Amino acid sequence: MNPVKWGVVSTANIGVAKVIPGMLKSSLLEVAAIASRDLATGEKAAKRLGIPKAYGSYEELLADPEIEAIYNPLPNHLHVPITLAAAKAGKHVLCEKPIAITAKEAEKLKRLPKGIMVAEAFMVRHHPQWIAARELARSGALGELRAIQVFFSYYNDDPANVRNMADIGGGGLLDIGCYPITVSRFIFEGDPSRVVALVDRDPKFKTDRTLSGLADFGRGRQLSFTVSTQAAPYQRVNILGAKGRVEIMIPFNAPQDRVTRYAVHIEDPARHENIEVPVADQYQLQAEAFSRAVRGEEPLGWGTADAIKNMKIIDAFFRSEKSKKWEKV
Repeated sequence: MNPVKWGVVSTANIGVAKVIPGMLKSSLLEVAAIASRDLATGEKAAKRLGIPKAYGSYEELLADPEIEAIYNPLPNHLHVPITLAAAKAGKHVLCEKPIAITAKEAEKLKRLPKGIMVAEAFMVRHHPQWIAARELARSGALGELRAIQVFFSYYNDDPANVRNMADIGGGGLLDIGCYPITVSRFIFEGDPSRVVALVDRDPKFKTDRTLSGLADFGRGRQLSFTVSTQAAPYQRVNILGAKGRVEIMIPFNAPQDRVTRYAVHIEDPARHENIEVPVADQYQLQAEAFSRAVRGEEPLGWGTADAIKNMKIIDAFFRSEKSKKWEKV
């Protein structure tokens, strides 16, 4: 396959520390350019990562005729505007999660030019441990699925950090609460009909610093989760069926350079084991899947319709915070 030429909008940490290093491992794509609002910053990042070109504005990058696909890791409030600008320039876009701040904003992505693909960057859907967990659920080995339980937290009280700026999409639900929603949809292979939330907001930042949620997926299937931006760093996922469960030890920040593990506990027939997953870079796999879609080698797994649905669920949780009731999705 002819490698897809990528450009990266901004030198955001998630990009330069995680996503770009993963992309650089692949022979299916080339990271050809990076842009920053400050040319010196862009050039520094390009030199460190071995990227051929650096631009001092996002507009210059989007105007580069060689660039076919854009990776957009900008702050949440710039996801839709820059994605739309890139699409108008004829570029396909892999946009960091969440795709938008609200579902209404996300729905602007329905107006993409013909032939342009946009996807939300939920890299976990490409990691072998999650694919294996879904296959176990599909196989019936866990029995009828009952519940998914998720904890995900970190501690960040820096007022200068975008995650603590409520007006540009900061807070726990948009930053990490979107992961429990996405992986439960991935495993249950469906969407919730209603949700309810309990929220604690930071008195200074006004962001949702701790949020617990329940989601009703029908047929007795439930998601329960707690996320926090001001708690001890931790992450864990349990998938429970009538006959067994899967525990994913590092569900979201799986290491890029070493093996990871998940546990399987099935009662009948008895099976209790920790399964080692070979080294896999979920950011590399994500970019490769998108690149193959660009080349027409395979269909795009999750596009704008899926991203809009995720935002509608997030919106429902925020409505529940205000109504203090179950809210329909």
